[in-house]
Amino acid sequence: MDIRLLEEAFSAEDLLPFTATRSAPDMRMGILTFREKWAHPAARERILSMARLIRYPWHIFHYNGEALRDDFSLLTAGRISQPIPSSVQTITPENIFIEEGASLRHCLLNASTGPIYIGRGAEVMEGALIRGPFACCEGATVKMGTKIYGATTLGPCCTAGGEIKNAVFFGYSNKGHDGYLGDAVIGEWCNLGAGTSASNLKNNAGDIKVYHPASGAYLNAGAKCGLLMGDYSRTAINTSFHTGTVVGVCCNIFGEGLPPKYIPDFSWGQDGQVRYDWDKVLRDTGNWKKLKNRVLSAEEMLTLKHIFDQKPGSARL
Repeated sequence: MDIRLLEEAFSAEDLLPFTATRSAPDMRMGILTFREKWAHPAARERILSMARLIRYPWHIFHYNGEALRDDFSLLTAGRISQPIPSSVQTITPENIFIEEGASLRHCLLNASTGPIYIGRGAEVMEGALIRGPFACCEGATVKMGTKIYGATTLGPCCTAGGEIKNAVFFGYSNKGHDGYLGDAVIGEWCNLGAGTSASNLKNNAGDIKVYHPASGAYLNAGAKCGLLMGDYSRTAINTSFHTGTVVGVCCNIFGEGLPPKYIPDFSWGQDGQVRYDWDKVLRDTGNWKKLKNRVLSAEEMLTLKHIFDQKPGSARL
């Protein structure tokens, strides 16, 4: 089956800010990206049907539990998990799969609510409390005392701390400290400063309106929606977000009070009125990538420059 069938299942404009920097099939949901799932021929029809459900970014966390269960079955069929270390407390251990090279000690894994997948070279530190379904992908880290509820995905080389629920991290992003994140999608190479929290439920428990960059309208995302953050964006310590906040690509967020519900690409500060200087974009993004032993590639620079040269968004609420 041609990959174009998968690409046509998505509307790239409707999935901004995540499709500003990647093709829609390269988004992660469950354990794998859609493109990686497509490499398993037996699962293609199932994957195509699921892809068609993902119209807007909040659908990624809406269906993440289902995708985690599917990917767990796909990746572990006919295979044997590495032994669970004796210091690790487990509930329903038959639903836990640990890849070679993963490190776990003195943590609690509850797989009675869904499978738990620990990827190659991943680490779950002591005191972490995890309920499935959950994936800690290759090279990711769960820090000491972290509380994670399903359905949560930590993409490759992500770092998790604090309290997390029903969130998808695409890869190489950090939420390494205290603070709450729920019903959220975080792109690649993001960093949430210590104490950063995002509301996922309105005080009146009403439906949440989320900014849709392609149309400039606010759409109904349901009763729960937290933070939707594009690639390369970062927050200062103790940043607090409204329910259903959308952050564009490569934003450096800091300032007093709560940021608006939409922060355009390349914002410097939090009000969307000042743009990031291009030379600082290259310097700062490159520095963040160095922290994970990566470099900013020429292709990434071209992608970012293309986005930078577009007319900045202007919506505020």
